Amino acid sequence: MQTIAVIDFETTGISPTQGARATEIAAVLVEDGQIVARFQSLMHTGAWVPPFIEQLTGISNAMLAQAPPARAVMHEVMRFTHGCPLVAHNASFDRGFWQAEGERAGCEPDPAHRFACTVLLSRRLYPQADNHRLGTLAKLHRLPDTGRAHRALADALTTAHLLRQIQADVAQRYGVAGEAGGSAGASHALLCELQQLQRAQMARWAARRQRAPEAVAAR
Repeated sequence: MQTIAVIDFETTGISPTQGARATEIAAVLVEDGQIVARFQSLMHTGAWVPPFIEQLTGISNAMLAQAPPARAVMHEVMRFTHGCPLVAHNASFDRGFWQAEGERAGCEPDPAHRFACTVLLSRRLYPQADNHRLGTLAKLHRLPDTGRAHRALADALTTAHLLRQIQADVAQRYGVAGEAGGSAGASHALLCELQQLQRAQMARWAARRQRAPEAVAAR
């Protein structure tokens, strides 16, 4: 049974390559379509939170002054997600901070930590959406209200619900459940394949996936 870790960062800016640092991280474990565990922590890096970021997230410099050190938080979340493939909404953003903060903390990379992106997947599956922001997709699919947007745990929980929707829709629409998919639908490995395709390639991809077991059995 596959366990997937859905993660979300709040940060002081857009990119660690531009000097931004993490202010909060959350991780939600999804096992066979069910949310089974959650982790959340503010992170003290010494970085200053700009006023517009504080207004957006509600995370203040005063709050971070009392937060645990980023190094300790990253080691804890690495243990929490050990061996799990990862999912994030706009994964290129979260991957950058995951790698940068992990390196700063001296964390050993986990080979299992391959990212699937619910933005890329939703663009392929839900072209009817007005846009592919997390809040828009939550309304489109009538996902549960998880709390204030732009806080790490609320966004990670919403992304976890979106992941479940995507897994079920891929399995139903394309007739593929995939390796370790269980009753939840498409596996993480299949989602990683799917997110790299153009929409015009998806039907051919599904047909090839469906024929694969027959080809193996015929050998």
